[in-house]
Amino acid sequence: MEAHFSGADMYADYERLAEDVRAMQERMAGIRATADSGDGLISVTVGGAGELIELWLDPRVYRTLDSAALAESITETVHRAAADSQEKGLAIAARFLPEESATEGTDLRFGPLLHRLDERAGGR
Repeated sequence: MEAHFSGADMYADYERLAEDVRAMQERMAGIRATADSGDGLISVTVGGAGELIELWLDPRVYRTLDSAALAESITETVHRAAADSQEKGLAIAARFLPEESATEGTDLRFGPLLHRLDERAGGR
């Protein structure tokens, strides 16, 4: 049996989806993830998109004048915080994603929305 949807049904579905996506975006914008370097001399906080929000350096990092090592440690710490942020975002977007979704390969900026639209468009 073929299902028939009225324009009002489709509009209501769109409105619900748009509201859900806006709520998800707000929650993801509020994500903060912090990581510390192994030696505790560096701390970084990133936002929901992995963007650097705050960088803290203990004054003791200047005791060693190895700028390459400092840069590597900062980069590694940012990557760990960004991975944590991605996990938090995945948890927020989980209801919009296929069950097998993982942080690798999941675009949390558009993936959930596109997945839900694909479902509505043809049951993909």
